[in-house]
Amino acid sequence: MKLIKSEMAGTVLEVKVKAGDWVNAGQEVAVMESMKMEVPVVSPSAGKVAAVLKSAGDFVNDGDALIELA
Repeated sequence: MKLIKSEMAGTVLEVKVKAGDWVNAGQEVAVMESMKMEVPVVSPSAGKVAAVLKSAGDFVNDGDALIELA
């Protein structure tokens, strides 16, 4: 199990994947907003999305898990 984590505190604007999707390393999987800036979240490795742990509108802290890869 691999986790894609937030690299900053902010609000999740959009989640671009769903459970069952395949993602590649470097693929944008979500967009976050912090201090009125939109910041892409990319997958550090390839894998199948096992679970989406946060939804659009959720506030997350630095290091919070956003997506779980199988």
